[in-house]
Amino acid sequence: MQSHYPEQFERDMACTEAEWLGWLPRAIGPLAWEPEPGSARVRIGSGRLRISWHEAPPRRIALLELACLHVAFSFENVDDGMRYAFMKRFDLYMLRGGG
Repeated sequence: MQSHYPEQFERDMACTEAEWLGWLPRAIGPLAWEPEPGSARVRIGSGRLRISWHEAPPRRIALLELACLHVAFSFENVDDGMRYAFMKRFDLYMLRGGG
């Protein structure tokens, strides 16, 4: 988890689109949102967040191959505190452990 989230950023997630779509509603939580093919719009206070994604080439580590989803976050009219609160919940929900 980060201490600051800019208005726009991108990241790669180690999951398939099907897994992502299964996790997304709970990661967003009680906020109103609208899914669209390859993206979603989330209402955050008087602002909004557009999350868009597409499949990327898989990541390979030795013999291990991981699905990869490229995800872009674009906040509009969402202040630093609200971005942090949303992303804290989102990141904690999306966190996957291994061992």
